[in-house]
Amino acid sequence: MSTPSPAPDVEGLLRDLAPRVLGALVRGNGRFEDCEDAVQEAVLAATTQWPAEGVPGNPRGWLTTVAARRLIDQARSDLARREREAATAAEVGPGEVPDTDDTLLLLFLCCHPTLTPASQTALTLRAVGGLTTAEIAGAFLVPEATMAARISRAKQRVRAAGSTFGAPEGPELQERLPVVLHVLYLIFNEGYTASSGDRLDRPDLAREAIRLTRAVRTQLPEDGEVTGLLGLMLLTEARRPARTTASGDLVPLAEQDRTAWDRTLIEEGTALVRTALAGPALGPYLLQAAIAATHADAAKAEETNWAQVYALYLILERIAPNPMVTLNRAIALAETESPEAGLTLLATLDGDDRMARHHRLLSVRAHLLERAGDTQGAYDHYRRAAKATASLAEQRYLQARAARLSGGASGGRPGPGRRG
Repeated sequence: MSTPSPAPDVEGLLRDLAPRVLGALVRGNGRFEDCEDAVQEAVLAATTQWPAEGVPGNPRGWLTTVAARRLIDQARSDLARREREAATAAEVGPGEVPDTDDTLLLLFLCCHPTLTPASQTALTLRAVGGLTTAEIAGAFLVPEATMAARISRAKQRVRAAGSTFGAPEGPELQERLPVVLHVLYLIFNEGYTASSGDRLDRPDLAREAIRLTRAVRTQLPEDGEVTGLLGLMLLTEARRPARTTASGDLVPLAEQDRTAWDRTLIEEGTALVRTALAGPALGPYLLQAAIAATHADAAKAEETNWAQVYALYLILERIAPNPMVTLNRAIALAETESPEAGLTLLATLDGDDRMARHHRLLSVRAHLLERAGDTQGAYDHYRRAAKATASLAEQRYLQARAARLSGGASGGRPGPGRRG
């Protein structure tokens, strides 16, 4: 029997509360794997009951109580642990739920050094980001069953390691920080452009990533990459009001009404970039934030300083080689030189297994082929790109681009490769 989907407001509330409840249980109980399972069962119960019966007056206490009872039920099969589980349940009952937010500590726990980077990322997206196993599998381009097994092994290793529930310090902090930032980056990206589904974005995930990144920066205000990542998120999030039509269809960066961009977020993000650029080092997140700030500086798309964008991507590619960076550099190269130059650079990605049949590579190539006058080639690649993405919003957009070309309409410069 399938479980009914929660209403959007309930879903958002549960996504916000689940990691906090999990953090409280892990703090009091210490058994991450069992606590995570218990919280997931509580969330499942809430998705069934709350839409029909209404959200309780103390939703966090409700979830904590249900999850704690689940832990007690587990403990009853083990007499040696019964008293500890009962004490844990009493400590986190509905009337005594601590008002602390342990989400950040939970984030560092999920990035335990005994885990591989991929497992750290997957576990954090599951426990802190609230993504489903299917969504995480889509982000990693692996089958759902493979990702489920990876997450299960990660929880078991954290449990076996007996990690304490506290903030790491010194070398341990520096060891875990890059993974923490990468996880926050992935959560934000999933929130800004969902990997699947009928909606282009998931604002709740983006807001949670921003909230957590602010929390990390509070602890590490002098770290340029932490500051750069927060600036990147804010500058990107500022475009959200202009990146979809009233019906939810995608509006590419070049066609957006920039007067609708959130100037408050742009000002804060730009200030963060300037602060970080004054520091001793350039990191990947700071460079991406500088690129976003360059776009934000242009009142109109045609006023974009593409030479600066290209130079920043060139530096980024040298310090953090990545096929997506090369893809974006190809877009900037097409703007500074010619579509043909951009296509030549894109061709260097054809042998990269990570990009094989990726919809972003296909859509950017379609855009550059259209600009170069190859209507048939552009049409074919738009259609292939539409089939390659699991996002229905992106599918609709790419199919519309192909349909326009098939009707013989004039090209223009839509820029589907430049992410909104």
